[in-house]
Amino acid sequence: MSGTTEEKVLNFRRFKDGDTKGTPLRDKIFQSSYTYKCPTYIQSTPPCQGSCPAGEDIRGYLAITRGTEKPPAGVTWQEYAWRRLTSANPFPSVMGRVCPAPCETGCNRNEVEDHVGINSVEHFLGEYAIENNLKYVNTSKPTGKKVAILGGGPGGLSCAYQLALKGHDVTIFDDHELLGGMMRYGIPGFRTPREILDAEINRIIELGVKTRMKCRVGKDITLEQIRKDFDAVFLGMGAQAGRALPVPDADAPNVVTATSFLDAFNQGRLQHVGKRVVVVGGGDTSIDVATVARRLGHIEKANPTDLDKAIAGHMAHDVASISAKQGAEVTLISIFGIDKMAANKHEIEQALAEGISIQGSLMPVAVIKTNGRATALRVAKCDAKIVGGKLDIKKIDGSEFDIEGDLFVSAIGQGVDFTGLEEFDNGKGAISTDRNYQITGKPGIFAGGDVIKPHLLTTAIGHGSIAADGIDQFLAGQELGKRPKIDAHQFDLMRKLVEKGLPLTEAHEPMRGTDRSTAAVHNFDNRSDRYIIPHDELFLGHFAFTPRNQRHIITLDKQTALGNFEERIEALSEKEAVAEGKRCMSCGMCFECDNCVVYCPQTAVFRVPKAKSTLGRYVDTDYNKCIGCHICADVCPTGYIQMGLGE
Repeated sequence: MSGTTEEKVLNFRRFKDGDTKGTPLRDKIFQSSYTYKCPTYIQSTPPCQGSCPAGEDIRGYLAITRGTEKPPAGVTWQEYAWRRLTSANPFPSVMGRVCPAPCETGCNRNEVEDHVGINSVEHFLGEYAIENNLKYVNTSKPTGKKVAILGGGPGGLSCAYQLALKGHDVTIFDDHELLGGMMRYGIPGFRTPREILDAEINRIIELGVKTRMKCRVGKDITLEQIRKDFDAVFLGMGAQAGRALPVPDADAPNVVTATSFLDAFNQGRLQHVGKRVVVVGGGDTSIDVATVARRLGHIEKANPTDLDKAIAGHMAHDVASISAKQGAEVTLISIFGIDKMAANKHEIEQALAEGISIQGSLMPVAVIKTNGRATALRVAKCDAKIVGGKLDIKKIDGSEFDIEGDLFVSAIGQGVDFTGLEEFDNGKGAISTDRNYQITGKPGIFAGGDVIKPHLLTTAIGHGSIAADGIDQFLAGQELGKRPKIDAHQFDLMRKLVEKGLPLTEAHEPMRGTDRSTAAVHNFDNRSDRYIIPHDELFLGHFAFTPRNQRHIITLDKQTALGNFEERIEALSEKEAVAEGKRCMSCGMCFECDNCVVYCPQTAVFRVPKAKSTLGRYVDTDYNKCIGCHICADVCPTGYIQMGLGE
């Protein structure tokens, strides 16, 4: 065999070459006579959910996709999975396209061969819902309480969605013509197709959410009036004020911020760019700017001020149509090396394939101006790293050189525009909140998304959902409770019992000490609120090498990218989505593999009778037979069975 074949990891190995020490299983068995540890059934949070800023029940909708969890009668598995997903995130089709998927980085399957394609299954479910015109169902009675949402981006829309489902009267105030925030005005349409975005926004509006567009609170209506007319407020304005380059002469008219560039493009004002475009950044926004610039190209005969007027909002739409387009030369620089850039690695690869020059370990030093306009960006080589949570940049003396250009874009960060809302500025250009996202010292006023700290779109969605819980408690006159340590949506055994028509006893939330309860099997403990299960508590040897089902992605080159605004990513087929769901290892939750039943030498572990069983209530233990041998726990692939009682 070749060296490459020998190095390929085909499966998990409990023991590696050269290992001389075994597991302490034998000692555990020998001690069972006096420790008498027996199986306990522990529901834990999988690391994918612990890594998801929106708090999606990822394991849940993957279990439905794979067929482990059955939908109720009359509901397709796709709809049931979609409803589970959207209990946390109302934008699965959008996020399935643009989220950098920290859930996949956290996936325990990385220890076997490759992560589960969580993002691609989310994408598939979102597409199914749009194609089949699925709608949200609101069964809540109106509360009579009114909530104002300032900003119709992902955070504001998420909060409005959750509040509407709770029966509150919600009005969104936004200073744009259309809802969507950064999903519409910060991300190009070839990454978030507008008909997809509109479909997912319209579902929320159909819940009865009101809107007041082209209306900025603090300018068109006073904050005092908002406080008078509404019982609670959510600030989700986002951070749509770009940060200028912190170098001399960055005020040149052809030096612009990424947010103004993308806003002009997404509103149709920007039809072309300069022949040479230089982008400073390193995150996803900088990649968006670079790829848009590459697609737009430049026009053969452009007056120097056309670019400035376009981004300022004055260019006529027909300029580009009567001009000969040419490919723009786009250079992106980052203070970090290319391998350490914050942007999605896939997007970096696509940008390079499209002919965009990406240069790492460079810092801007100054803008070079000629006759009032920028003609070059002076940069220097640098060594940048994060030390103690702070950015440390060391410039390498004598390494300066100039990168010539016609348009320079700063994509180094965003800021919040507090005009008319200055009282909420914490002095650092952001808003301070507690864990419920209520603003410090401002009862009834909550915030979320980039106004707290610029981050992912899915982070803003999570903030909006959590804030909605806090607002609901505030409107009910309740004291805001302490949020769980792990703030994610989880499998709910009570829901499965109701669907099965089984009788409920007192609910334990989180459920503990179930030896006398008929709601769950003996010694069931839901630790999902506080415990994320690591890979070394799973029996990874159960999982065979299974390649990931990857979405087809259209990769463009330098020529085909020009003028190409078509979507590049295709959804999985139903067969592929199901196959990908089956790769999920169901970390921290039984998936009914029967290992514990098969391998128990005492026949102490048994299946719950079918009439009384559900997911999460599939196996039980006869403690009169159990000898504490630990075999069931050792062969449990998901870590759902752990040993207890003797500690």
